[in-house]
Amino acid sequence: MNTDIALTIGLVIGVFSVPAMLSAYSENRMPRVSMLAFLAAAATIAWAWAAHPEGYALADIPNVVVSVIAKMIR
Repeated sequence: MNTDIALTIGLVIGVFSVPAMLSAYSENRMPRVSMLAFLAAAATIAWAWAAHPEGYALADIPNVVVSVIAKMIR
């Protein structure tokens, strides 16, 4: 798997898991699945960051996400 794709997938899963965690906390439930998704997203992002040859700078992340979405649309 390409590290750009892994980074994008991790970011998407992480973004969707945060509202699920907040919803669970507001309803006094344990956020088991959303925390598992958040940990999986963090692990995916960390793997992509470590496996990329030059590493990622924070300024590179929007370009990476847009390029992955452009590849999927084509």
